[in-house]
Amino acid sequence: MPEPVTGVHRDSHGSSNPPTITPDPPRALPELCAQVHGKLDAFLRAEPATARVRAVQEQSRVSLGVLEEALGRFSLDELSLSYNGGKDCLVLLILYLSALHTHSISKRRDTNPAAAPPPQHRLPQTLRSVYIISPHPFPQVDAFVNTTQHLYHLRLARYAKPMKEAFADYLADQPAVRAIFVGTRRTDPHGAELTHFDPTDRGWPSFMRIHPVIDWHYADIWTFIKEMGVEYCPLYDMGYTSLGGTTDTHPNPALAVKDDPGGGGAGGERYRPAFELVEDEAERLGRDY
Repeated sequence: MPEPVTGVHRDSHGSSNPPTITPDPPRALPELCAQVHGKLDAFLRAEPATARVRAVQEQSRVSLGVLEEALGRFSLDELSLSYNGGKDCLVLLILYLSALHTHSISKRRDTNPAAAPPPQHRLPQTLRSVYIISPHPFPQVDAFVNTTQHLYHLRLARYAKPMKEAFADYLADQPAVRAIFVGTRRTDPHGAELTHFDPTDRGWPSFMRIHPVIDWHYADIWTFIKEMGVEYCPLYDMGYTSLGGTTDTHPNPALAVKDDPGGGGAGGERYRPAFELVEDEAERLGRDY
């Protein structure tokens, strides 16, 4: 697989931060989940170097609690993940993998630590997931989704149609699914009134929407990605801060560096990477609505 994107593996202490997933990923999902859990556990135990890191540690614990509650309420056959390769669902996926490790070993610890987990706690070979493709997808996004689908053992169903129709078709194809993890945050469109668990609105296909990262800020997302050494879509290093399609998504003007002689844009313009943005309100300045 490609090497992680330059710049992502430097933590708040300024030291080189090895990637969460090694270049040679484990072959089985349980090993992958254990690897991710070990990295996340080390991050949560570390003394935070900044107030932002401390806040992200707390947000991570809250999100893990939501994931653990979901795993208690629904079986793995009933759970799915909405995944499009964006930064928010990527953070959600990493947290989910860690929670799956804890969930899979919890019953073993209660009985015989050496015994195999009971059938309902055994992890599958792949995780149910759904990718609703933009009408005009970026090649970089599709390539990143393809790479991470295999890296994270996702059983990814793809639908190139409007969201409501796509979810209806997905639930018809996967009738066991009752709940879907979604990487929506409170500052996203229609996110202000959401909670951790919300049934779909009237007129939509019926399932439980689960929002483990609903209260994360934009800067929290990037702090987690950098602290954990998570590989991300290369468009974020080109100034894109919110990914849609090629016809409605542009580099964020708040990250523009004007009159740069080495820039490749009009008038020598270039853009700083997405993780340099701080304000939630500026995240979608590169999107057309």
